[in-house]
Amino acid sequence: MQQGKGAGGSKRGTGGGRGMGRGGGRGRMGGDQPGSGPSGNCICPACGATVAHQQGVPCNTIPCPKCGAMMTRQ
Repeated sequence: MQQGKGAGGSKRGTGGGRGMGRGGGRGRMGGDQPGSGPSGNCICPACGATVAHQQGVPCNTIPCPKCGAMMTRQ
């Protein structure tokens, strides 16, 4: 005996769907977040001194040249 699918059949689609997918898009702006970019300045929260940000060196690892406090990203 042969089984047929008839009019209803299997309704399995082959499309990709519209899911949200993975990943968070571009980096967040501001702060010492990944994606802040190589340009900008590091600023001292204690005395306000600024130094140019160096690519690959997080601002929060640089001591202030005036007072010694750790810098933050401007």
